[in-house]
Amino acid sequence: MKRTRLSAIGLLAAAALALAGCGSGATTPATSAPAAGADTSLADVKSAGTLKIGTEGTYKPFSFHADGTGDLTGFDVEIITAVAEKLGVKPSFQETQFDAIFAGLEAKRFDVVANQVSITDERKAKYEFSAPYTVSTGVIVTKADNDSIRSFDDLKGKTTAQSLTSNWYKLAQQSGANVEAVEGWAQSLTLLKQGRVDATINDKLTYLDHQKAEHDSSIKIAAETTDKSLSAFAFRKGSTSLMEAVDKALEELQTDGTLTKISQKYFDADVTK
Repeated sequence: MKRTRLSAIGLLAAAALALAGCGSGATTPATSAPAAGADTSLADVKSAGTLKIGTEGTYKPFSFHADGTGDLTGFDVEIITAVAEKLGVKPSFQETQFDAIFAGLEAKRFDVVANQVSITDERKAKYEFSAPYTVSTGVIVTKADNDSIRSFDDLKGKTTAQSLTSNWYKLAQQSGANVEAVEGWAQSLTLLKQGRVDATINDKLTYLDHQKAEHDSSIKIAAETTDKSLSAFAFRKGSTSLMEAVDKALEELQTDGTLTKISQKYFDADVTK
């Protein structure tokens, strides 16, 4: 992402978004760069007839099992499946914890990671990335009848509910808010609805996922960050031909409306642009 002259709030928002879009809030393990010859080409994938995909399988709504034990499904799962179809191969999902997902990629257990991996400079130095297929922002969520908060500046002196281990906590502090410590989104929402806090800051995708399931008219987005988080498929360095083929497939799926259709299914909004 191109950023120039970012404010302190913008920098914190960018950092928060990078963490929010990486599966279970985990950070990338400090691994060395892949060895020479570790790349996977499009020809390799076509020869095998399968695209090996690393994903969590426990990261709803992106990669999870329906009803806990059903088939693997989710926003990322459906998009990479559509990509595999465009490539003329079958998707083969390899489920793993996020903490080990990049090590698995480097060990050639899979050809690509599909797990809401946010694009960061640190990761770009180690891996190849497809064109982004998810775009998100940070949002302030308030009760629907609250007209006193319309920007991050309006959080000064207000109380927000945040997890103390998240960068949303830092953004709330930087905005001048008093922070009530919580364990996560669900508890934040409870305090908000009880009137015990004025707002909570979180990733827009979290809000959209909640609204898709609950159609909750008691809350709203009061403001959102100008910085955006971009998520993409991750490949080993040198997998250029495969990455370019995936980019071409994503472009076709964007043009024919497939990405929008999948996004609407999970979020009632198009988060692919």
